[in-house]
Amino acid sequence: MTNLLVLKERLKNFYGRNEIYITPALKFILAFISLLLINSKLGYMSRLNHLAIVMIISLMCSFLPINIIIVIAAVFSLMHLYALSLESAAVVLVIFLVLFVLYFRFSPKDTVVVLLTPVLFMLNIPYVIPITMGLIGTPASIVSVSSGVAIYYIFDHITTGVATLNASESGDAVAKFRFVIDGILDNKTMIVTIAAFAVTLVLVYFIRRMSVDYSWTLAIVAGGMVNVVILLIGDLVFDTNSSVLAAIFGTVVSIGLVMVLQFFVFNVDYSRTERVQFEDDEYYYYVKAVPKIALSTPEKRVKKINPQRTESNGAQRTGTNTSQRTGTNTSQRTGTNTSQRTGTNTSQSAGSMRTTSNITRREDILSKK
Repeated sequence: MTNLLVLKERLKNFYGRNEIYITPALKFILAFISLLLINSKLGYMSRLNHLAIVMIISLMCSFLPINIIIVIAAVFSLMHLYALSLESAAVVLVIFLVLFVLYFRFSPKDTVVVLLTPVLFMLNIPYVIPITMGLIGTPASIVSVSSGVAIYYIFDHITTGVATLNASESGDAVAKFRFVIDGILDNKTMIVTIAAFAVTLVLVYFIRRMSVDYSWTLAIVAGGMVNVVILLIGDLVFDTNSSVLAAIFGTVVSIGLVMVLQFFVFNVDYSRTERVQFEDDEYYYYVKAVPKIALSTPEKRVKKINPQRTESNGAQRTGTNTSQRTGTNTSQRTGTNTSQRTGTNTSQSAGSMRTTSNITRREDILSKK
C-alpha cells in the first residue's frame, strides 16, 4: 500500500512538472484513436482513410481546445456518411446539431465522455462511463453520456444497413430517409441502454454524496448492480437480445477500473474521521472531517564527490602525516643526542672534580707530616 501511495504522489508530481507537454500529448492520443475508430467503423470515403491525414489532423487537435475534437470527429463521420448516402448524412447531421445544442448547454466540459463512450462500447466495457461520471460529475452529465451512447448505436445501425441503403434506388430518397429514421427511433437497445446509464449515473451521484463511511465504494458497487438489473429487465421486456454474460463481465471489469480511479481521486482514511460541532449567530454546524491518505515522496539525496578536492585533501593529509612523522623523528633524535651529550659532559665534570679533591687531600697529608 505504501508503494502505491508513493507511486501516486510521483505520478501527480510528474504531471504537475510536465503538464505543458502531457496535455497536448493526451489530446493527440484522444483525437488519433477517435478518428481511427471512425475510419474503421465507417470508412466509406477512401480519401480520409489514409494514416497521414489522421495524424496531421490529430496533431492540429493537440494544440486546439478539446471541444474542437468533437466537431472534427463529427465532420469526419458526416463525410463518410455522405460518401455512403446523402440521406443518411442529412439525418445524422440533424441529430448531431440537436446533441451539440444539448451538450454545449448542459455539459460542455465532458468532451472526453462523448468520445470515449463509443470506444468503450467496442471494448465491451461501456459501463465505466456512467459510474465514473456519477463519481466525478453531476446529473447534467447524463446529456454527454446519452450523446455518446446515441452516436454509437446510430453508427452501428447505419453500418448494418449498408446493404439496404445501397439496394434502394437512387431516386427513392424517401425510403432511405425512412429506413435511417425508423432504425434510430425504433432502436430499443439504445433506449434501454440510455435509461440504464442515466439511472446508474444519478444513483451513484447521490450515494457518493451521502455522509456515510465508504460512500464512494458503496456507490460504485450499487451502480454496477443497478446497471446490470436494468439491462436485464430491458432485455426481458423489450427483447433487446442483449448478452447477459457480456453485461455481467463488462460490469465487473468496469467496477475494477473505477476502483483504480477512486484510489487516485478519492483516497481517504475513515479510521481517523472527526466530527466537529460549532455555531455562529445564525446557524449550528455539524461537520464530518475525513482526512486524506497522503504520503510524501521520499527525497533522494545525492552526494557529489569532486575528484580535485579529493586529490587535494589526500595531498594535505599526506603532507600533514609526513610533517608530523618528520617532526616526531627530529624531536626524538634531538632529545636523544642532547641527553647523551649532557650525560657525557656531566660525567666528565664529576670525574674531574673527584680527581681534584683527591689531589688536595694528598697535599694536606704531606704537609702535616
